[in-house]
Amino acid sequence: MRDLIRPDWSAKGVQAFATTAAAGDMGGEEGRGRLRKLLPAEPRWMHQVHGPRVIDADSTTALVQADAAVARKPGTVCVVKIADCMPVLFAGDGVVGAAHAGWRGLAAGVLEATVDAMRVAPDSLQAWMGPAIGPRVYEVGEDVRKALADHEAAFQPTRPGHWLLDLYAVARRKLMAKGVTRIRGGGYCTYTERERFFSYRRDRDSRRMAALIWLEG
Repeated sequence: MRDLIRPDWSAKGVQAFATTAAAGDMGGEEGRGRLRKLLPAEPRWMHQVHGPRVIDADSTTALVQADAAVARKPGTVCVVKIADCMPVLFAGDGVVGAAHAGWRGLAAGVLEATVDAMRVAPDSLQAWMGPAIGPRVYEVGEDVRKALADHEAAFQPTRPGHWLLDLYAVARRKLMAKGVTRIRGGGYCTYTERERFFSYRRDRDSRRMAALIWLEG
């Protein structure tokens, strides 16, 4: 499959990548069909609602409302759909995780909840921040600034009542506060890299990419 993005980390015994627009729409069956050829099993798709719920992907088979997943069994594939919200993938000793972290999820504590659900020492984890809307174009209003009031440095004022928000900076600060210090990724922009990524804010459609992770057998 063309133009997959793989984490630049040192995680052993783990497979992980994020798809791009070249791979097709992961919200539809055609794109998912091509994706399956790269995977050991059907991913644990979720009905994402921008909240903090984390599922155990090893035992959850139904489509449920959640925005993060963890797995300990080899071959269980955690997945999040993305199109501006940030995917964060986690790798630890015998456990992996994936979180869908837009501003609502970040404010709700989805990253902290995922770290807790992995049940290992946070400083033993590695985290990778995948493609999201970038800080030079992501303009938000007062509601978002209030929801993330503890992250003032991640906001840059633009016009009255509006700011540019750096999702990567918020995620990095939250992870480090939780004890996760090995953090890679960031620096992408789904909105401006038009040929490479889908963007909900730019295109206003349902096309999605995906970020996936699993333990090797």
